Amino acid sequence: MDHRYVWHPFTQMRDWLRATPIVIVDGHGAVLRDDSGREYLDANASIWTNLHGHAHPQINAAISRQLRKIAHSSALGFANEPASLLAQKLVETVRQGSRPLRPLLTKVFFSDDGSTAMEVALKLAFQYAVRTGHSRRPEFLSLDSAYHGDTVGAVSLGHIDLFHQSYAGLIFKTDKVMSPYCYRCPFNRAKPERADAREYRKCRWECVGKVEQKFAARKKAGRPYAAFVFEPLLQGAAGMIPQPKGWLGRVARIARGHGAQLIADEVMTALGRTTVPAPGLLACHEEKVRPDFAAIAKGLTGGYLPMAATLTTNAVFDAFLGKYEDFKTFFHGHSFTGNQLGAAAALASLELLGSPESIAARMQLEKTLHEELKTLWPLPNVGDIRQVGLVAGIELVKNWKMRAPFPLREQAGIRVCAAMARRGVLTRPVGNVIVLMPPYCTTAGQARQMVRALRESIIATFGSAPCSA
Repeated sequence: MDHRYVWHPFTQMRDWLRATPIVIVDGHGAVLRDDSGREYLDANASIWTNLHGHAHPQINAAISRQLRKIAHSSALGFANEPASLLAQKLVETVRQGSRPLRPLLTKVFFSDDGSTAMEVALKLAFQYAVRTGHSRRPEFLSLDSAYHGDTVGAVSLGHIDLFHQSYAGLIFKTDKVMSPYCYRCPFNRAKPERADAREYRKCRWECVGKVEQKFAARKKAGRPYAAFVFEPLLQGAAGMIPQPKGWLGRVARIARGHGAQLIADEVMTALGRTTVPAPGLLACHEEKVRPDFAAIAKGLTGGYLPMAATLTTNAVFDAFLGKYEDFKTFFHGHSFTGNQLGAAAALASLELLGSPESIAARMQLEKTLHEELKTLWPLPNVGDIRQVGLVAGIELVKNWKMRAPFPLREQAGIRVCAAMARRGVLTRPVGNVIVLMPPYCTTAGQARQMVRALRESIIATFGSAPCSA
């Protein structure tokens, strides 16, 4: 039935139809089970969404309680209790993690997923720039290899040709500036070492200088950017590209100095994923950066239901206030905005995130991953290992001494992940980068099993015996 009727995302269906798919029917904690009864470890948290594990009793109970009341009612003209409580919780938790930063994020607009959350931020920033006189034709700056979703506005902010080139006739132009990709940075003069490239890079922050040049050129032309768009600490779909410490704070100050607003795409980075012990929700607070817009999705409901939130400031909110006939209303909406079941799940997830037990477990998992990933360095096809919190990206190369990449047609990442599946571990690559992003409930033993399966799969795929550095 799947082969006959279902069209899968980001999948070459000709290849898909040639193979028998893994059919997932059950899940508990970090373990998934297929229709033949075989068990797998969920090493990418079901595409980066599942925070606390599958079938978590606390989230299950929260949804069940809400289901006995009502599943959904419209947010167009009506309020509901769970959405109101969730908005309050988001604002208070973000504020807790960012004192004394300004501006304060005080308003929440709910939507369905990361792409729509970014679409909301984009539209709000566009109209705010026009209404405040900052720009008559607002334009945006984002990073090379950026990915911010698949709706047309979000695609316009993205710069991954593989994903976005097909839609060139649909999207509007946005500018890009180099990403701080230390491992492949043309300004990094360091020779490859068996360590995270951020640790041994040799440069003069040329990547920051490029950002300054972009803003200065626009200022000279009299066409300032309305906003700077970024994923804080880590670019996900670009290949798990981590930013060197200090980069985000530096470029945020440049953007602010040129009057641009900051749009933080926290769809993947928020909710403890990249900042494990921090009390707040947002990754950008790690570098004392307070955005004007923050998009949160993926793990917001703990991976249970599609729900997203765009947080913004009173200043932005006030720009949309006026008489009915002024038509200053934000003309944008979603049928399931503020859905009660999603809000109930999100509230339970946030409660879990803040518990001492969850924080301790996340810190232990981060440490275990860090130690286990070291065992991959002897493999000649491992070029770089990048870990930020509970996210790890392992870049596969033909030869680590030359940083020689595999052509995409060789499907190096796909082949390794297929070998991992045969060893009972499920994840999905980003090109030649293998992603490990487990649920927070993953035990030390399960984490070791994930890395061991990756190690064995790399050796089996490339026939590469371990070597000395």
